Amino acid sequence: MEKRVYEVWKGSNKFILGGRLIFGPDAKSILVTILLIVVPVVVFCAFVARHLRHAFSPYNAGYAILGVAIVYTIFVLILLFLTSARDPGIIPRNSHPPEEDFRYESSVSAEAGGRQTPSLQFPRTKEVIVNGIPVRVKYCDTCMLYRPPRCSHCSICNNCVQRFDHHCPWVGQCIGLETDCCVYEQRNYWYFFMFVSSATLLCIYVFSLSAVYIKVLMDDHHGTVWKAMQKSPPSVILMAYCFIALWFVGGLTGFHLYLIATNQTTYENFRFRADNRINVYNLGCPSNFLEVFSTTIKPSKNNFRAFVIEEAPRPTLPSTQGAEAEDLGGNPRSKVEDDLEIGEDLLKISQRRNIEEIDEDIRSRGSNGPARTTLDVDSIMDSDHRSPTIRSETRHSSWGRRSGSWEIAPDDVFANSKVTESQSHITPKEARR
Repeated sequence: MEKRVYEVWKGSNKFILGGRLIFGPDAKSILVTILLIVVPVVVFCAFVARHLRHAFSPYNAGYAILGVAIVYTIFVLILLFLTSARDPGIIPRNSHPPEEDFRYESSVSAEAGGRQTPSLQFPRTKEVIVNGIPVRVKYCDTCMLYRPPRCSHCSICNNCVQRFDHHCPWVGQCIGLETDCCVYEQRNYWYFFMFVSSATLLCIYVFSLSAVYIKVLMDDHHGTVWKAMQKSPPSVILMAYCFIALWFVGGLTGFHLYLIATNQTTYENFRFRADNRINVYNLGCPSNFLEVFSTTIKPSKNNFRAFVIEEAPRPTLPSTQGAEAEDLGGNPRSKVEDDLEIGEDLLKISQRRNIEEIDEDIRSRGSNGPARTTLDVDSIMDSDHRSPTIRSETRHSSWGRRSGSWEIAPDDVFANSKVTESQSHITPKEARR
């Protein structure tokens, strides 16, 4: 049975309704955010707005306070849902690295017999031009693509997100915009900003009307503020709660107004400040606001409900180890035996040359002794003078090398030749006998 994209999705996202809604891995935090919004509003409607229904003229004008609180709270929850359940601008992953960026360079391999073998080189960064200024983009090993400018890989969702702002734990989703041909398309950043700013206004609304209710109690009972607060403890609690919440959502709203005015993201603001970089994306305050609030909303680049299309297997590059194995004939032991035979032949040639030099020296001194023939030389080499000691020394010196080869160096051959020469030396007296 064919599977859909959301069923084999490699990111950490969670899908519901058959891939129609996408959430972050920490989507459960949305429930906490909903409670932090709904519970204060319920307390406000039950203990404050209900008593203000007839506090203003005309007589039933106070019902508008109750209605606005309910409708506006629903609006804030819808913005929260649209922020959390939308694709933040995830870039589809590649199934293989981009081939147009491969570079093959030849390198000499000592283990491969000194021949040149091709090695795959892959650039880790590239430079693109943004507003006439070169910007370096990095390669993502997880998504196997070069990240576009202003893109970053979210470690929580395990996705590359275009114009990545931050991963918000309160909405359980990444926040970002989508870029197509240098034109920004709305994803969920606009909804996130509207959610934060609307939550700020909701806090101000509840705080203000709770204070109004305290003032109404003071006027009705001709009492002090302390007595009015004692008559309505929920109003005091709501005012304290909204005052604290305003420092968070209000501060966040002001911070993002600054980011929009300067065309920055939260991630870029901290990174540019740490690296002392220049913001190459700033187009001026009016253009920056238009870039965020006048962008179009287009479908996501990821069709999570589409069926997975299996790609044909790609040809693989020949392995260097396999080529070395073919050169060895598939049997490394045979190469060791061949090296031993070559070493023994070199030793035999050296010994034969030394014995011939001895015979020539004897003849030059006027010796009447018979000259040694090739048969005598072979008999000397096959005699006990060719002791196992020479082989053991040769093997011992070969094992000491890093290459682990059984090849015999010329120094080892000359050393063994001296040993054989000392054992095979014939004095002139013995020759005369």
